[in-house]
Amino acid sequence: MQPNPSKLPTHPPHHKTLKFSNMTQSFISLPQELQLATSAHVKYIQSLDSRKDEYDYWLTEHLRLNGLYWGLTALHLLGHPEALPRAETIDFVLSCQHENGGFGAAPGHDAHMLSTVSAVQILAMVDAFDDLETRGRGKAQVGKYIASLQNRQTGTFAGDEWGEEDTRFLYGAFNALSLLGLLHLVDVDKAVDHIAACANFDGGYGVSPGAESHSGQIFTCVAALTIAGRKDLIDVDRLGRWLSERQIAGGGLNGRPEKKEDVCYSWWVLSSLEMIGKTHWIDKEKLTNFILSSQDTDKGGISDRPGDMVDVWHTCFGIAGLSLLDYPGLEPVDEVYCMPKSTIKRVLGR
Repeated sequence: MQPNPSKLPTHPPHHKTLKFSNMTQSFISLPQELQLATSAHVKYIQSLDSRKDEYDYWLTEHLRLNGLYWGLTALHLLGHPEALPRAETIDFVLSCQHENGGFGAAPGHDAHMLSTVSAVQILAMVDAFDDLETRGRGKAQVGKYIASLQNRQTGTFAGDEWGEEDTRFLYGAFNALSLLGLLHLVDVDKAVDHIAACANFDGGYGVSPGAESHSGQIFTCVAALTIAGRKDLIDVDRLGRWLSERQIAGGGLNGRPEKKEDVCYSWWVLSSLEMIGKTHWIDKEKLTNFILSSQDTDKGGISDRPGDMVDVWHTCFGIAGLSLLDYPGLEPVDEVYCMPKSTIKRVLGR
């Protein structure tokens, strides 16, 4: 039997609703290992492109443009946008563009939706859309490439010419096209219908219709609906309950039931809760401590959980999560775009 949404509690019963009027003071009083190691994180991100003699550097070439977005976003939120050279950043991004307008993960790699979205986000953050017009293939060609990946029958999007479809690609298309002012190039209503078809009885969303709910896919669907102005389709209370239940005893969040906590879900879950106005349904202080406990305070970087190796992915989403938690000293992050709010205000005027 499916639960009756009218009987869902205003606040999930197993979570204490916390007040954070003195949250800044509580951060200041944290022990040293639970203070954000800002300078170490900046140096860690700066060092990532200097490891070209390491095997791992070349094993991750297929993530190069995505990694630049993760690192740059973290630096902007840390208040150090100048830590990576702007001119070199723009040069690298443009070197990844193909004639069809799409971007590959690195020079010589095939164009892909995810790399293209990262390229647009990077250029937006460094205020370089003019360079895309004068030195690259131009915004219109990027928009044409993204629009070509929409399945006009179902409304969803493929990642590349080979046809793999996923709600990640749909959200990516909405993200990049809206930043470029070109959302009109795609069938938004058809895409919204597809997202609605991905909704589950528990309020969550899967990768495709009938697939199980997952925190990452929920973010993509909720954010895409937010961009489309269709949050009216979301079962807010049911989804809020499912998301709040992702917090486990140690304070971290997981992606789905019976899984371990992971710092990256500090973004995927928390941003979704922010979009539906339910962040007060989790214990924010415990989540903050979990993220801070997962950082390497000496060498910099944040890992998936305490004691593991750091990487730029978890560093980005850990810092973005802390920004959503109003950690002092961080720039505000936009919960829909995972970019600084200042960038979104400059580009979109909101």
